[in-house]
Amino acid sequence: MTIAAQTISVEHERSTLIEESILPTTLAQRPITTLGYAGIWIGIAVIIATYSLGATGVGGGVSLAGVILTIFFANIGIGLFMLFTADIGTEHGLPFAVYLRAPFGVHGTHVPAISRGLVASMWFGIQTYLGALALNGIGSHFLGFDNWFVWYALFGIVQVVNTAFGIKAIEKLAALAAPCIIAISVWMYFTLDGIAQTKGLNIWNFHAEGHMSLAVLFIANLGFWSTMAIDIPNLTRFVKTVPGTKSFLKRNKSIFAAQLIALPLTQAMIAGIGGVSFIATGNWNPIEVIQAESQGFALILLLVLVVLAQWSTNTAANLIPSALTLVNLSPRYINYKTGVALAGIIGTLCFPWQILNNLFVFLGYYGAFLSAIGGIMTADYYLIRRRRLNVPDLYCMTGQFRYSGGVNWAGMLAWLIAGGIAAYYSDYAFIIGFPLGLVLYYVFMKALVLPGNPQQEIESGYSDRFLATSVGENWVHVGHGKFQRMSASELGAANIGREDL
Repeated sequence: MTIAAQTISVEHERSTLIEESILPTTLAQRPITTLGYAGIWIGIAVIIATYSLGATGVGGGVSLAGVILTIFFANIGIGLFMLFTADIGTEHGLPFAVYLRAPFGVHGTHVPAISRGLVASMWFGIQTYLGALALNGIGSHFLGFDNWFVWYALFGIVQVVNTAFGIKAIEKLAALAAPCIIAISVWMYFTLDGIAQTKGLNIWNFHAEGHMSLAVLFIANLGFWSTMAIDIPNLTRFVKTVPGTKSFLKRNKSIFAAQLIALPLTQAMIAGIGGVSFIATGNWNPIEVIQAESQGFALILLLVLVVLAQWSTNTAANLIPSALTLVNLSPRYINYKTGVALAGIIGTLCFPWQILNNLFVFLGYYGAFLSAIGGIMTADYYLIRRRRLNVPDLYCMTGQFRYSGGVNWAGMLAWLIAGGIAAYYSDYAFIIGFPLGLVLYYVFMKALVLPGNPQQEIESGYSDRFLATSVGENWVHVGHGKFQRMSASELGAANIGREDL
């Protein structure tokens, strides 16, 4: 049997650690272009909760310009963090939950991975709830039908179905959504500014009586994206990459464009619109404001914005991460489509309206523990392994990542300590959790794990035989838990689709 035929024959093989959607992607299984990836991030950045973030800053006494600049630079900061973890997907084609087997162990991965998966499901519920409220308002106006829960269920089902079709369907949605979102957002800004002017308000000179610290607003925004900062490999493993690019900058050039341009500019704009809405009317939600004063074509524009903004965010940023953590939890029984469906169900049952009422508390506490994971991943990937990762052993119960009963206690202790301290100082969660997780994990690994198990470091050997994309190779599952590195020419016809494409 040829290598190509063998690879195709084991496409749907499943075991305790293996399922098709959590296998490494080959270079030929990465369809997303630079523009497509930037479009996905424009869609991710435009969520109704961002309006609340901007309005909270303005209501807290920060000027509109101050809010916009703070959100912009906070997103530059979190974008830089994302670049570190993004290379896990670019170089090795691995999803987030599978990579966590390296710092946490083949069993230990489940606790931090599921903690991220649950947050993603909760955000899915929040986004779907907010979108459903807007849809219900518009439905009441046009159809005379007033039942937000029906819209909640229908909107959730549509998003789950779209995500189940895979990353190509998500990219197509983003290509449609991004330009529409930008155009409608510009229209919203001028509409809200006009409302403010009729009340004699200058949006750029407005100052509320609050006393919010710029640091609190900055750090809250870091926590806002701490989820994506750690599980961004789930997306970057599908971004087109030139094989043999050893330069970090060249290998991740598509990631730079999205993380350092598309995300900061878009979210700063959306937060600014939330601030303008608060100045003009006292209501952070511009959808409700314009809906109350508009009819006909204006309401149709709002419907398009609500649907596309929430939809494009939920598919890429919430359903995919949550689904893959569920697949990783039980690969024998949960495939990609089942994981997406379960993530949708969990998200709709989490009472998102209660979470939204306590958004900053929610951001602070989950940002604390997830930022610590980001620090641990960065230390493990760059300081311990220097990007040379024994990928085959990630899928082996008796390999390098077995540790003690399947758990790496260096990773678990670093996570719990760093996350706990960051949660205690929740106003500053991200800037405490990330560096503390990084330092503690590195120290614990060097002091507790590596001396007694030198294979953890030496077997990776800092050898290029544990690299993939940067040396023009692909990690390929060839059956029975075995993996080989292959070039594109060796793979040949084996470069076929998969269920999450």
